[in-house]
Amino acid sequence: MVHATTRAAPVRRRHEKYERLIAAAQAQARLRVAVAHPCDEAALGAALDAADLGLIEPILVGPRGRILAAAAALAAKDGAGPAREPAGWRIVETGHSHASAAEAVALVNAGAAEAVMKGSLHTDELMAAVVRREGGLRTARRLSHCFVMDVPSHDRPLVVTDAAINIAPSLEEKRDIVQNAVDLAHALGLETVRVAIVSAMETVNPKVPSTIDAAALCKMADRGQITGAVLDGPLALDNAIDLGAAAIKRIRSAVAGRADVLVVPDLEAGNMLAKSLTFLAGADAAGIVLGARVPIILTSRADSKETRLASCAVASLVAVARRAGGPLPEV
Repeated sequence: MVHATTRAAPVRRRHEKYERLIAAAQAQARLRVAVAHPCDEAALGAALDAADLGLIEPILVGPRGRILAAAAALAAKDGAGPAREPAGWRIVETGHSHASAAEAVALVNAGAAEAVMKGSLHTDELMAAVVRREGGLRTARRLSHCFVMDVPSHDRPLVVTDAAINIAPSLEEKRDIVQNAVDLAHALGLETVRVAIVSAMETVNPKVPSTIDAAALCKMADRGQITGAVLDGPLALDNAIDLGAAAIKRIRSAVAGRADVLVVPDLEAGNMLAKSLTFLAGADAAGIVLGARVPIILTSRADSKETRLASCAVASLVAVARRAGGPLPEV
């Protein structure tokens, strides 16, 4: 009797997709980043780790004494020598977190920084400075958040948007959310960007408003109101990312089963999707805000080191693409 042999599935490294992003960013010039209020170990460590890898050139914006105290705590914790001290980096002194956010934005407006990174201040504080009409970083594009997710069981990164900024976006706002994500996907090196407008079902149902928005967004893409991607929707999550599920439902689509970008109906759905992938599927979620004049790097104290580095790498690649394509039109 001849026994059939089975070929083992390829073993993937835990963070191989993020490793590719970081390597691509390391091939670029260091990104000059205004780090707003890096006054605890996690925030300062994220900036210094990215600097150590050659991803960013940080400008540390905050109270000097608190930054130095955080640096000393880091050195004591990991046993690093003077290279971990921030004396070699530029420190811009401020008195408190609100001033740190305002000064980080001012550094961008002065041409001294190409990105902003959240430190140990509330996201709302940073974003208030970013969206301020006078002296902020607003453009004609709606701001939106993207998670670039490294799901171990999935063969490529997934972009999930918007799970952090726009609570219940209108159709017009969803158009900008989609375009921001498409531009991000191109910056990450995707030539053909497949966007799934996700809902609870794959058919248009007047009783489910997100399916109507999905259909409208696809028609907007047909008419050139969204560019650079192939869109399909509404799609349920299973038939957006799994070819088998799409085949069972007999969905004929260039997107179904192979989506690169998942556009969720609202913040609640996006937040639950991203956290489900993180805590149930072991995914990492690098976060970035797009639609401003420069990329905004959002990190959390709960993020892994790989996630923080990937967030900086994503911002670097976005900045490179922005330089090549020109800035977004300002308000």
